[in-house]
Amino acid sequence: MPDGGQWDSALFQGTAAYYERGRLPYAPGFAGTLVTALGLDGRGRILDVGCGPGTALLALARYVTEAVGIDPDADMVAEAERQAERRGVTNARWAAVCAEDLPAGLGEFRAVVFAKSFHWTDRERVAATVREMLEPGGAFVHISDLDVPPDAPTPLPWPAPPYDRIGDLVRRYLGPVRRAGRGVLVNGTPDREDLVLARAGFVHCERHVVAAGGVADRTTDDMVAWVFSRSNCAPHLFGDRLPDFERDLRAVLRQAAPGNRFAERLPATGIMIWRKPER
Repeated sequence: MPDGGQWDSALFQGTAAYYERGRLPYAPGFAGTLVTALGLDGRGRILDVGCGPGTALLALARYVTEAVGIDPDADMVAEAERQAERRGVTNARWAAVCAEDLPAGLGEFRAVVFAKSFHWTDRERVAATVREMLEPGGAFVHISDLDVPPDAPTPLPWPAPPYDRIGDLVRRYLGPVRRAGRGVLVNGTPDREDLVLARAGFVHCERHVVAAGGVADRTTDDMVAWVFSRSNCAPHLFGDRLPDFERDLRAVLRQAAPGNRFAERLPATGIMIWRKPER
């Protein structure tokens, strides 16, 4: 758990099967932006910590000699292996490893990527370890979604997902405080990665915003998958009330979009890059 806690193996329990369908993609140009920023030229190695089903790493694998993905959830690792096979990616390998167990004999890397995962780690400890795993001048990469409104938004072709009503329903079943594995997150997840990485000895922060510029067409099943892909409403949290919750969730979605189609603007992708000093 964040900043000093012990990893909770129940945090994303049961979510792997829903991740690929439920989560919105990164902006289409995020991989090209990273390739240019990091100078990836088909050589070297990259590591994705908290790789999930391999979403970020599989987009970058062809630009390096070897891509390594680790995740503490064995189901996520298995899903990443399936996605790699489906896409014909042969230079990636995967392991069920916690960030706190690094370096785990994995060797040296040109870049280490955290795609929406750093906040789930013991950040001070992990940042210091990752610095030692990077080659001189190597990069610590932080990837996140950014809510950047378009300059001149056009009307959506279908109703937007009723996120507020979904949140109300989750709280009705699971309580007012956000659930997280076997515990709760009273104050949410931590931020200010810049301070953590500065204390770990990283320098020269570089920021990129990659616009998505598109609209995602989503179905009711896509939205159900989105809900069950999240740590705060992972299927196991509902226990024997899971069928009741899904029934009520589908009723909320059906009321919001009788035609079974939703639309939402894809979020921009934020990329922050810090460097290990050359010496």
